[in-house]
Amino acid sequence: MLNTAMAFEKDFSLRGMIPASMLEAGRPMKIVRIQGRDKTRSFLAGLGFTEGSEVTVVSELAGNVIFKIKDARVALGREMASRILVG
Repeated sequence: MLNTAMAFEKDFSLRGMIPASMLEAGRPMKIVRIQGRDKTRSFLAGLGFTEGSEVTVVSELAGNVIFKIKDARVALGREMASRILVG
């Protein structure tokens, strides 16, 4: 499983994208792609995570990543946050 995750990260980093779960705090980035099924993409869009939007990691707490998106702060689990690709 770890090798699969590493291959995934390498594949997208070569294209200039990284999962939002790997962002360093305070560094704003543009969302370039949302991965997952329609239900997942719709859920994230409802929270403001849409392609072209700027997102910043505020902090991490107990396995959750807290983002600043538009004028809100939203906490996502690391797995969900990894579906958001930034670049």
